[in-house]
Order: sequence, then structure tokens, then C-alpha cells
Amino acid sequence: MKITPVTETNSPIYHNLVQCYEAEFSPITGKKPNASGLFELDTHLGSDTLGFLLQIDDTPAGIAAIKCKETHSYEMCEFYVVPYFRKNNIGMRFAHDIWKNYLGEWEIKQIRGAEYATAFWRKTISSFNETAYTEESYDDPYWGSVTRQKFTVN
Repeated sequence: MKITPVTETNSPIYHNLVQCYEAEFSPITGKKPNASGLFELDTHLGSDTLGFLLQIDDTPAGIAAIKCKETHSYEMCEFYVVPYFRKNNIGMRFAHDIWKNYLGEWEIKQIRGAEYATAFWRKTISSFNETAYTEESYDDPYWGSVTRQKFTVN
């Protein structure tokens, strides 16, 4: 398992996988591809948003996008593991490795209808050094009612 930051060189791989992510969530978000067959992205990588690629045996296996909100304050905006690789706790290990490198306050949100994502995040957060977290229903200005977890990584 290898995690690398998204750069100009590997950004096409990130953008290919983020399309798979958008397609998977399209029944919940109601998003359709545009005339070119591509989904519009909700999160764009840039100065305050970092992207990461997960590779398993040199094969692209997942993506993550993290918004750096304040000093040592982060939000997991996008997180996706290709279905073929969703075994052996790959997604959990991917998230844990990211958190180990970004100590501080974390926030993760799941849209209504994505209960499987909420179950994944509950398990992943609680298994990270038995990290305590808070969870609430939150009215997100963009997504509406979401489930939100907050926790601290020391």
C-alpha cells in the first residue's frame, strides 16, 4: 500500500478515480454526467485542499481529498476506494495513514442515504487508537442534513 500526494504529474489518475467516486454516489446525490460524460466535482484540489492517491501493487486503488481549514484542522471531503480493493481493511488503513500525518482536529460528513459510509467511518474512527469521537446530525449549507463525526488525532 502506497499513498502519494496528488501532483501535476499524477493528477489525471486522481481525476479518473474521482469520476468513479461521483458515479457511485450519483443515485444519492442525484448528479448526472454532463454532455461530455463527466461529473462536475464538488471538491477541487488547490491551495487549501490536498489530494492523495492510494496504490496497491502499483495499481491506482483510491483517492482522498482533505481540506485544511485552519492550523491543525482538517475535513475529509472525498474518500474512495475502488470496489475491487475493498477488503482486508484497505480503506481503514488508508484513512489511518492519512491521519497519522495530519495531527489535529478532524471532521468527516456523510450525506443522507449513505449509511454504509457512516458505518465505515464509525468503525474506522473508533479503531484508530480507540479514538473517541462525537457524532451529530448537522445541517450542511451545501449538502443539507448530514451525519458528521468530529475527533482529534494526537
